[in-house]
Amino acid sequence: MQIRLKALSVHLLTATGAVLSMLAMLAAVEGHWSLMFLWLVVALIVDGIDGPLARRYEVTENWPTYDGVLMDLIVDYLTYVFIPAYALFKSGLLVGWTGWLSIIAIVYGSVIYFADTRMKTKDKSFSGFPACWNMVVLVLFAVAPSHWTILAVVILLTVAMFLPLKFIHPVRTKRWRNVTLPVAALWVIFATWAAWRNFEEGSWAHWGLVISSLYLCLAGIAQQMIPERNVERIA
Repeated sequence: MQIRLKALSVHLLTATGAVLSMLAMLAAVEGHWSLMFLWLVVALIVDGIDGPLARRYEVTENWPTYDGVLMDLIVDYLTYVFIPAYALFKSGLLVGWTGWLSIIAIVYGSVIYFADTRMKTKDKSFSGFPACWNMVVLVLFAVAPSHWTILAVVILLTVAMFLPLKFIHPVRTKRWRNVTLPVAALWVIFATWAAWRNFEEGSWAHWGLVISSLYLCLAGIAQQMIPERNVERIA
């Protein structure tokens, strides 16, 4: 296959995220939360694959007609933000004004964050919480804490989007990547199993989700606190 066609195929792969988001939304409207999250997990996997492929086949050079970054942002807002916020609001996990405050904070804060040109750091991590509400809401569905705890998590992470805190990119952040990639893969496995089992209580996947989520959330901040040692090469 010619390199240009490979570049085009990457764009088309990214675009499938729109179809996956529609399937997730249809499931959410019917209140089929497990099915919704399964579609969102598939969308997350596609999002994790298309980036490396785009860089490998240099899509901006070999098929510049389509803006892959813009396409990715559109799909990400649907799958990372909009649909999870809807699910959180309609699921019954939040009550009264706490639900309204949470979804407004999520969708409003996230659209501002997505438009921020400073969202990436020099080491390809994220500056501020990268609005991965799909992952957060899935964990909240699995653990089902009190509505006050959920509200506190939403407010804390919304504020964290605009603080100079580092959050690792599971694929692009090189530091600790030999740990981060397996943890991210385990998170996908735990999430798939929890959703497949309809978030049944006492599932081993719940603990796996919590532990892997804590690593993915805190590893970047830990990297800020722990300076990287420069190893000089001896010729």
